[in-house]
Amino acid sequence: MAGRIEDYALIGDMQTAALVCRDGTVDWLCLPRFDSPAIFAGLLGTEEHGYWRLGPAHADGTPSPAATRRRYRGDSLVLESEWDTPRGTVRVIDFMPPRDGAPQLIRIVEGVSGRVPMRSALRMRFSYGWVVPWVHKVGERTVAVAGPDSVWHDTDVETYGKDLTTYADFTVSPGDRIAFTISWQPSHKEPPPLAEPEASLEATEDFWREWVAQCTYHGPYRDAVVRSLITLKALTYGPTGGIVAAPTTSLPEDIGGVRNWDYRFTWLRDAAITLSSLLRTGYRDEARAWREWLLRAVAGDPENLQIMYGIAGERELGETELDWLPGYEGSIPVRVGNGAAHQLQLDVYGEVTEALHLAHMTGLARNDYASLLQIRLIQYLEDHWDEPDEGIWEVRGPRRHFVHSKVMAWVAVDRTVKLIESGEVDGPLERWRELRDEIHRDVCEKGYDKERNTFTQSYGSRELDASLLLIPQVGFLPPDDKRVIGTIEAIQRELSTEDGFVLRYPTDAPPGGENLDGLPGDEGAFLACSFWLADDLAMIGRVDEARRLFEKLLALRNDLGLLAEEWDPRLQRQVGNFPQAFSHVPLIDTALRLTASGAYGG
Repeated sequence: MAGRIEDYALIGDMQTAALVCRDGTVDWLCLPRFDSPAIFAGLLGTEEHGYWRLGPAHADGTPSPAATRRRYRGDSLVLESEWDTPRGTVRVIDFMPPRDGAPQLIRIVEGVSGRVPMRSALRMRFSYGWVVPWVHKVGERTVAVAGPDSVWHDTDVETYGKDLTTYADFTVSPGDRIAFTISWQPSHKEPPPLAEPEASLEATEDFWREWVAQCTYHGPYRDAVVRSLITLKALTYGPTGGIVAAPTTSLPEDIGGVRNWDYRFTWLRDAAITLSSLLRTGYRDEARAWREWLLRAVAGDPENLQIMYGIAGERELGETELDWLPGYEGSIPVRVGNGAAHQLQLDVYGEVTEALHLAHMTGLARNDYASLLQIRLIQYLEDHWDEPDEGIWEVRGPRRHFVHSKVMAWVAVDRTVKLIESGEVDGPLERWRELRDEIHRDVCEKGYDKERNTFTQSYGSRELDASLLLIPQVGFLPPDDKRVIGTIEAIQRELSTEDGFVLRYPTDAPPGGENLDGLPGDEGAFLACSFWLADDLAMIGRVDEARRLFEKLLALRNDLGLLAEEWDPRLQRQVGNFPQAFSHVPLIDTALRLTASGAYGG
């Protein structure tokens, strides 16, 4: 049975990632890429769908419970789990070395004290648990083959097969170090080279140490910021610079419900805000790589800009359901692909333009095509900004005139006007200044409820939306504007949970109607929105309140500093895909703002 979402640790190599539970079980791993079919899909099913457990064993061979403690080795993505048992203490080190060749997952068992019986149980199932591979020996190596894929299993201890599972039973004493490795390779190619676990461990630690050393943030929340930055780096697909929203699919926003989506793609919005956080903490190489990814993905067709692409820029992300998987804690359907890829979300134009603008302002070398792309995006918006769309939250109900979408259209035009004013590019400056003013007037007239002193989710609606918290952050209105303060206070009244966290929007259906997002069920507090509220509170001078909320949000992280997409206030647990870039980015942003304001304890 899969653990709670917050029970998992992330390890990865900037091409794919694995989730390791507290009991030493790898329940999720897609090979060779983030968006490839999983060979361990126990997270969304049962042990029959693939897993790899490594930990202390009882006399009858059954596994021990959760590790006594675990941690990342310093500022790295190398995981250490330790068990204190009646027979002694043992440590398991899990990591995936950054690579150019075959992807590898390496697990090193280290004896600390006593003599501890151990068991490795490896059950590989390809195609998300659907395909049982042919497992056989090639010399001293074990290989699992199915169709185009092969996974090679290497260790120095004796292994045996039973019940379509590969086992190893052994005992470790102080100073013993025993390595286990799996490596993926196309099945038609020669076997991958044998791993060098100890050398790979040293190289992996060096990689992360050198990468973290580039961080320019040295404030009071440095540990939380660095862990979030490492997580964002781990979600970046190294070969192309694309950034996945999360490494998982179908972890539910509503446990037992249908709000289960595949997040293993590059949302322009998520990637753009990730780029913003990386730039502001010193990481220009990642920003440059993402900009190049964007230019390749959009290519010569900015008029048909998608809200998301595959990690190499793929456009077709067709959504299907895997009916053989029972889902995480019964949450079905399990989906792969994402049908929202072709939605119209006008806010994306703003986020992309803002990211390009920030890259330019922070000294990233000019790219003429990036400037041309920005101009062409505004040319499209000039004719389409006043259309209804699906909005930031990808609602599957009817299109509406979402206020946030219009605000971000204003951002796109505003940043492009500034680019033209700087003399970097040519464009119809006066016409687009007028367009900027027109969008601003339209939002203030049609998206604002004078009686309640708040902006609303969409034109003519009474519902609120947490994305309205971004109005002062993007400069649409100053923080001290009464409409901004009124909106913040209205969201606190109407969209906040008892703990002070923030829902995205009301999901409860009106009498006789359907939910605003066209889906049944509810969801938890959206963590990004809660960070946005802390930002806004700091901006309007309520810095102590902002700090308290921020530190409550930090307390929701798991013991390794990781956040999913949402927090369920009823169940008091994390929900949604994990770990989620859209949660870690605003954590960084809020830490930077609070540090700048001096609003922190101690």
